[in-house]
Amino acid sequence: MKRSEIRDHLLDTAIALFNKRGFHAAGIDLIIAEAKVAKTTLYRHFPTKEALILAALKRRDEFGRGEMRKFVETRASDPRERLLVTFDYLEAWFATDSFKGCPFISAAGEHGEADDPVFQAAVHHKRKVLAYFRELAVAAGYGDADDIAREINLLHEGAVAVAQIARETSSAQFAKKMARRLLAT
Repeated sequence: MKRSEIRDHLLDTAIALFNKRGFHAAGIDLIIAEAKVAKTTLYRHFPTKEALILAALKRRDEFGRGEMRKFVETRASDPRERLLVTFDYLEAWFATDSFKGCPFISAAGEHGEADDPVFQAAVHHKRKVLAYFRELAVAAGYGDADDIAREINLLHEGAVAVAQIARETSSAQFAKKMARRLLAT
């Protein structure tokens, strides 16, 4: 395996374990065992567990936001409809076997100090998602794009929390219904 492939394999393994067990509970030894690599190999790529967590969150951020954007753009051309289609993306995510809730909320919960780099990575992700909703609201012509983005974001966050606890997908469509009413006013 090439060096970049090993790094990717380690990240994929870590992301899956952090998602399944949590950031603290998924220890280095477990990640090494699951990835079937030597400890020195892991530390050659990631000098600390924090570095591994930060790289995993960065990859998850880029992947998740990219997937949402692609999903939305392939399903709607109307800017107003695109805001609503973001909830269909949530529903599809909730239906996957890998959905265990928002990894960024989990990261922030486990690394709760405001100056913790892991907490800051979670904040950074949430700001980027909010910026995407604002971008959609501006494209849709809403004069109050900042408020619309915050309200859509709040509906998303609530739908994720309910889906995580209830282990069902319908919260995405309930949130979409609320968003539709919100956008109509």
